[in-house]
Amino acid sequence: MADVLTPDQRQLNMSRIRGRDTKPEMFVRRGLHAGGFRYRLQDRQLPGRPDLVFPRYHAVIFVHGCFWHGHDCPMFKLPTTRRDFWDAKIASNRSRDERTTTALLESGWRVATVWECSLKGPARLPENEVIRQCRAFLLSQEAILINIRGEVRTHEE
Repeated sequence: MADVLTPDQRQLNMSRIRGRDTKPEMFVRRGLHAGGFRYRLQDRQLPGRPDLVFPRYHAVIFVHGCFWHGHDCPMFKLPTTRRDFWDAKIASNRSRDERTTTALLESGWRVATVWECSLKGPARLPENEVIRQCRAFLLSQEAILINIRGEVRTHEE
């Protein structure tokens, strides 16, 4: 199936996709800041430039879009055009996310991932629940990897 947009229109659309300050990220930032948590944004010294870095808690939080990171949820749908390109792109993003998480965990950081589908879409959680889970993660002393969507796994898994 051919793309319905011209190359210039497609380029304009793609150029407007944000890599930071997205609505889900801003929601998490505002909620945690209002709760008294202070953080740095996208620290270039850390692998993967985490969205939120909490040095006091030695923890980082990533806010991932379900499409770009290939989350297995109702919000992720692989495009039908240029399927090979998108398969490779999403697989590359997933692989990079895994390498980044492993590097952070091995260097002693605790890692949380908030998925876009936890904030919008048919399976979203109540807004205060997402912030509550983030707060609980930050205040915990366990070195765990937590995905805020109800899935929790430890680093050893």
